[in-house]
Amino acid sequence: MAWNTNLRWRLPLACLLLQVAMVVLFGVFARYDFEADAHWWAGKRHGNVSSDLENEFYYRYPSFQDVHVMVFVGFGFLMTFLQRYGFGAVGFNFLLAAFGIQWALLMQGWLHHLEDRHINLGVENLINADFCVASVCVAFGAVLGKVSPIQLLIMTLFQVTLFSVNEFILLDLLQVKDAGGSMTIHTFGAYFGLTVTRILYRRNLEQSKERQSSVYHSDLFAMIGTLFLWMYWPSFNSAISYHGDSQHRAVINTYCSLAACVLTSVAMSSALHKKGKLDMVHIQNATLAGGVAVGTAAELMLMPYGALIVGFICGLVSTLGFVYLTPFLESRLQIQDTCGIHNLHGLPGIIGGIVGAVTAACASPEAYGLEGLVHSFDFQGFKEGWTPRTQGKFQVYGLLVTLAMALMGGIVMGFILRLPFWGQAADENCFEDDIYWEIPEEKSTIYIHEDPTFKPSTSSVTSVPMASSMPVASLVP
Repeated sequence: MAWNTNLRWRLPLACLLLQVAMVVLFGVFARYDFEADAHWWAGKRHGNVSSDLENEFYYRYPSFQDVHVMVFVGFGFLMTFLQRYGFGAVGFNFLLAAFGIQWALLMQGWLHHLEDRHINLGVENLINADFCVASVCVAFGAVLGKVSPIQLLIMTLFQVTLFSVNEFILLDLLQVKDAGGSMTIHTFGAYFGLTVTRILYRRNLEQSKERQSSVYHSDLFAMIGTLFLWMYWPSFNSAISYHGDSQHRAVINTYCSLAACVLTSVAMSSALHKKGKLDMVHIQNATLAGGVAVGTAAELMLMPYGALIVGFICGLVSTLGFVYLTPFLESRLQIQDTCGIHNLHGLPGIIGGIVGAVTAACASPEAYGLEGLVHSFDFQGFKEGWTPRTQGKFQVYGLLVTLAMALMGGIVMGFILRLPFWGQAADENCFEDDIYWEIPEEKSTIYIHEDPTFKPSTSSVTSVPMASSMPVASLVP
């Protein structure tokens, strides 16, 4: 089927309408948080605050920087492995993230931070908005190369809304602990994206199969994204944890899990190849699965050896998923997962939810201390009578709710995106930048053979007698 991919009026209209709506909504609802407001100067004196460094900005901004880089650079470059879709991978990731953070600030603000009909924005709001958009970037990986930028904007609008509702249910109603977002970010984003790509199944995608592969330099660019994500993942999992021991513990656990995951992924990649060679797809993706899976339990007393075990298991599961599960999903279940998000985010996210539930259920005063147990799980207020086993039970409920929300939301979104007027490319034109981007012409250097007729002959060159190297005096008789 041939669709009209000319977006000259549709894309500008969609972008401008959405941005005007954001301006109006921010004007009505958004205000600065007290610590970002000019009145903080007066409040600092009354609150006996001795230094500007006690402002929350200085505690959270380094983590915000790292998370921001992960969203815009890490996820963007990780998806540049397609040989003719580098512009689309980085550019459309940039577009959906820029719109998504604005809508996330509003949605999360309405659900979590609404005071006197206003949303008070601080640096922690920015981190949470980036978390929300990270889930959209995960889902983008499933439909990469098969949807138009207008479809991505619509998907972002819907997914951010559903993400915020799911996050509110888990964190506020069920009181789930999920510091690194194994459930709220990775599991939700992965199964939402997989459901969307299943509904958008393309029967003739084989016609674009040649472009769905990588070349040497595209894999190298994708590896840049992997390294950025791998380095900054400890900040991602600890960014919104409590200051002090919780944040410190989250960094250590993530650090250990990621390190173990690399060795296991390399080992499995080599073992699964007939000649023992490494597959760059595994190194780009499976090496990150440990950071995903340790997210829920990152700030808990998982212990360093426990984090290593989580990374070890995820390296195995993720690599095996790329080799065996992805082809099975495409051939039997008609799930065309471009980036293999099921192996990097879906399965590790479920493992992370289970690890978090077990770690919470096994918590004890001996491991945490009585005050540490209350502080780590917020066993106060209406949770005062909770036990670690109760917390573990609610962790499982949170995982099940997330899966249900992702699957139902993905079905609805998939049918909306199937409508034929969003400017999507035909099956034979998928994974091609030229459909939506102005591509510079490649100038190749052409070697021109020399024409011997233009070379001067040796006979036509006047020979010049060479001066004798003997001294002049020796020539005189």
